[in-house]
Amino acid sequence: MLARMTSEPEQQIGVGTPDAFQRLWTPHRMAYIQGENKPTGPGAGDGCPFCSIPEKSDEDGLIIARGASVYAVLNLYPYTGGHLMVVPFRHIADYTELTAEETIELAEYTKAAMTALRTASGAHGFNIGMNQGTVAGAGIAAHLHQHVVPRWGGDTNFMPVIGNTKVLPQLLADTRQLLADAWPKAQA
Repeated sequence: MLARMTSEPEQQIGVGTPDAFQRLWTPHRMAYIQGENKPTGPGAGDGCPFCSIPEKSDEDGLIIARGASVYAVLNLYPYTGGHLMVVPFRHIADYTELTAEETIELAEYTKAAMTALRTASGAHGFNIGMNQGTVAGAGIAAHLHQHVVPRWGGDTNFMPVIGNTKVLPQLLADTRQLLADAWPKAQA
């Protein structure tokens, strides 16, 4: 038998004043805020996560697909579910430093990411882009990466707009598997 629902918040000792869900606990964000996994300098050997991710298994690194010069990986701090990045293996900071082959593969992997996201999640649209330099908002400016952020009609709700909080409906490992399965086979 179901417990009787009431409109009164349950009192829990030690959690503070009841606030009707005005406070959402997101302890995983503290790693990002404190700069966990941020490089200590601009070099490839300065703890660049984009250089160390390819050394891991696809599952452990959240890698969706690997090419000859780029790879697709889920963002650890996503704006929406399925937010991924296309990253060159080579440690470069600026788009103009890409070779012609790297530029082509980055573009092809971006297209494949869109296809996989549409297949796996029914994305209606995308925000695609890269922030070049710290002043432009790059969290890791020393290693080029292009964001592919899926969007859906009505996906902007009070959480990100008013609450400045993102709600992700799925674990990253599960999202990685769905996208890896949906990745176009010609690009794998």
